[in-house]
Amino acid sequence: MTERQSNILAEIVSLYADSAEPVSSRELAHSFSLSSATIRSEMASLEDAGFIYQPHVSSGRVPTDAGYRHFVNRIVDRPTVPGRSMQTISKRVDSLKDRADGAIKIAAETLSDMTGNMTFATLSDSVYFHGMGQLFSQPEFMDIAQVGQAARFLDAMQVWLATANIDKMQVYIGQENPVARASGLTMIVNRFSSPYSDRSYIGIVGPTRQSYEKVLNLVDGTSKALQEVFSE
Repeated sequence: MTERQSNILAEIVSLYADSAEPVSSRELAHSFSLSSATIRSEMASLEDAGFIYQPHVSSGRVPTDAGYRHFVNRIVDRPTVPGRSMQTISKRVDSLKDRADGAIKIAAETLSDMTGNMTFATLSDSVYFHGMGQLFSQPEFMDIAQVGQAARFLDAMQVWLATANIDKMQVYIGQENPVARASGLTMIVNRFSSPYSDRSYIGIVGPTRQSYEKVLNLVDGTSKALQEVFSE
């Protein structure tokens, strides 16, 4: 993939995350100050390579799981960028540092509010979930079959978390998911140290259509906030 194609794919990921509408060559031509013909040629190459597809005749394009994976691989190891959202997370978690269950719950709640996803966090043998309503309000879940697949995913998550062994941030996109490959969901999970368990995790579950850079940053920041509280 050329650098320009990679940048076009990144823009498709970003625009589709914001609108949930297939991205047209006209939108991309405007973003890159290129002709529609040039953009269409580059999109055709991306489609032939399996990174984007056309969901309907005469529609724009949306990323495939492979397209999302290429994009995530470019950004996953970038350092967390401090900002107002990170400060909010840290303050809320720190305000409940004397109550482990409270710190976990406020972390999950804040992360859900900031990302628009369902979140989960583990503490000892307990798993906390927050934001299921936000998950099912996403446009992807207007399809009842998609709702059923997501529900089966959530049913299996607690069992998976009890046996998972994750050392660093993991991003599971669609078919990559170890819980339910056909779910059409992304799961991002990170580990943090705590005195309550050898395996303490915080993460999100949402559609594959994500603002990945923002969400990865927030999941990483939340795990660091929890780790800092539990190490005091």
